[in-house]
Amino acid sequence: MGKAECKILFKVADSSHVDQMHEIEEAVFPVPWSYESLAQDVCEHEIAVYIVGLCGAEVVSYAGLWYVLEESHVTNIAVKEGYRRRGIGKEMLKILCDSARVLNVKTMTLEVRESNENAIEMYEKAGFIKVNRRKRYYTDNQEDAIIMNTTL
Repeated sequence: MGKAECKILFKVADSSHVDQMHEIEEAVFPVPWSYESLAQDVCEHEIAVYIVGLCGAEVVSYAGLWYVLEESHVTNIAVKEGYRRRGIGKEMLKILCDSARVLNVKTMTLEVRESNENAIEMYEKAGFIKVNRRKRYYTDNQEDAIIMNTTL
């Protein structure tokens, strides 16, 4: 089955997904999380929720959030090259929001590079609004982060 025909199945991430998740992490982000940090978040942190998008056994996307009481923070949303522009990121964001609601979370926050117009547009369509800016947040190029928030 080719990429175009593959129906993406979304499920809760577990230790069997971490290797492929980290490959995506390294391919997508200029300053990727370490393997250890990602594995710890997926496998050990009680305040973390991660989901993966699967094409068969291949992890093609992942997303995560942290939550404390009524607040949550999106850690990452990443889609593998070749699977983008198919609504996978949008669907993962919806699943994260639904998961947060089940946990009684009332607000969700995230940071996004100010140059990442596609992500900002996706977040705005999902109801997020720009609330602030973190100056020189990204260490690779000192780019500002836009802080976005939504009420669930």
